[in-house]
Amino acid sequence: MNILSKGPGLAAKLVLACSAVAATGLATQVAASSHAEAPYITRQPKVDGTDFYMFRSYETGRSAFVTMIANYLPRQAPAGGPNFYMLDPDALYEIHIDNNGDAKEDVTFQFRFTSTNKDTTLPVGGKNISIPLIQSGAVSGVNPGALNVRETFTVQMVTGNRRSGTRTDVTNASGGLTTFDKPVDNIGSKTIANYAAYAAQHMYNINIPGCATAGKMFVGQRKDPFFLALGKIFDLINTNPLGSETGEVDTLAGLNVTTIALEVPIACLTAGSDPVIGGWTTASLRQGRVLNPFIPGGASKAASKEGGGWTQVSRLGMPLVNEVVIGLKDKDRFNHSKPENDGQFADYVTNPSFPALVQLLFPAAAAPTKFPRTDLVAAFLTGISGLNQPVKATASEMLRLNTSIAPVAAGSQNRLGVLGGDAAGFPNGRRPADDIVDATVRVAMGVLCTLNQATVYGCVAADAPAGALAFTDGVATNPVGFDATFPYLKTPLPGSP
Repeated sequence: MNILSKGPGLAAKLVLACSAVAATGLATQVAASSHAEAPYITRQPKVDGTDFYMFRSYETGRSAFVTMIANYLPRQAPAGGPNFYMLDPDALYEIHIDNNGDAKEDVTFQFRFTSTNKDTTLPVGGKNISIPLIQSGAVSGVNPGALNVRETFTVQMVTGNRRSGTRTDVTNASGGLTTFDKPVDNIGSKTIANYAAYAAQHMYNINIPGCATAGKMFVGQRKDPFFLALGKIFDLINTNPLGSETGEVDTLAGLNVTTIALEVPIACLTAGSDPVIGGWTTASLRQGRVLNPFIPGGASKAASKEGGGWTQVSRLGMPLVNEVVIGLKDKDRFNHSKPENDGQFADYVTNPSFPALVQLLFPAAAAPTKFPRTDLVAAFLTGISGLNQPVKATASEMLRLNTSIAPVAAGSQNRLGVLGGDAAGFPNGRRPADDIVDATVRVAMGVLCTLNQATVYGCVAADAPAGALAFTDGVATNPVGFDATFPYLKTPLPGSP
C-alpha cells in the first residue's frame, strides 16, 4: 500500500492512531541516541558517534538538497578547558550513502583531521616559554594569530567500496583549496565575543566531484540537539509512567557536541529512478597503537604511534538501535559491522528484548505477542513500503530517506514525524526536531500493528496489547530549539557567558 496516495492512506491512519494513543496517557522512556552506547566506545569518546540525521533540506530555496549531519564526541561540558574538544587526528570519520538498496556504500564522504600546535611563546626571564593554553588572546577570523592550536580537515568523496573505490577531493568553491579550517570550540565570550559570526566564517560552499551544483559544509561545535531525560532513563526508567509529554527535564540541554554537516544536491546522491537513499556514519581507528616511552631529557613527541589498516569502531544509522535493540554482548560487534552483514543481528529485531523489559518494569505495558516482529523489520531493516523502501530492499540497518517527498518548513513539522502525519519526518530520514525517542518506543511496543495494515506489517491490533498507548519520555522537544537554515543546529553554549 502507498502511504502517500492510497486513501484514506496510511498517513491518515497514523494520525488517528496517534490521537488514540494520546488519550491513554501511559508513558515510558528509552536510552539516549548513541551517547556511549557500547562498552568499547566509552574508552574512545572522540570517535563516538552520538546522532545521525538525514533529511531533505527545509531551508527556504534549498529543497533540491539533502542535509546529512553526523555528531561525535558526546556530553561536551561548555567549560571544557583548557584543551576543549578536538576530533581525533588518528581517526577516519565517514558518511556513507547506499543508493541502490544493496546494503553497501555507493558514495562515501571521508573526513581526516589535523591539529597543529603553533607553539606560541612568551618571553619570561630572558627565555621564550611555551604558553599552556590553546589561545593567547581574543579570537576572530579564520586561523587568527591568537589561536595557538589550528585544527584543519580534508574531505574526500569515494565512489564504490569505501576502501578500494575511486576517491576524489572535495574542494572549497572559493579558491579550490582541499584543506578547511575548523573553528575552535566556544571557549567563552572574552575569547570569542560573537561566536555565531565567528563560526559562520567556517561555513563552506564546496565543489563535490561529479556535481554540477555546489554543496555546503560545516564542521565544528554545536549545541547538542538530542533531547531526553537521560539520568532517569538509566535508573530503570525512573519516571512517572502516567506523566505528560512535557513533564521531564532535558538532561542534554546544557551540553555541546561536535558536528560534521554536509548539504549535497539530491541528484548527486540518488541513482537511476529510485528516489530512496540509505545513510549511516562510521568512525575508524588504526589497528595498531604503540605508546611512546618517556625518555628523561628527550625531545617532545607524540604520546603514541598509530599504524595498520582501518578498523571501524563506531556506527550509527537508525537512532537507538545499538542502545535498545542490540544485546549488550553484541554492541561492540555491531559497531564493527557493516549493513551488508546485518543478518547476524536479525534475532534482535524479529524477537526484541526491549519490549519485554518495558513490560517487566511496567506490567500494564504488555509487549507484542506475535513473532517474528515483521513490523520492526519494515521499520528498521527494509524501509516501509510506499514510504521509504527502495526498489531493491536488502534487509539492513540504516537511515532511509525518500528524496521525492517534499520537505516541511521548520515551523510546521510534527515532532512525531510519520506517526504524526508528517511524511517528511522520522522514520523517513530524521530531522533534528523529530522526537525519535517517543516514536521509536511506540513502534517497538507495536503501534504499527494497530493500523490495520496486516499485509504491510504482518500483525494486527490484537498482537500488540500496548500498541495504542502513548509512550513518551516526558521531554517534548529540545527547549533551545533549532535553526531553520544550514547547519540547522544551534550555536554551542559558551564556556563562560
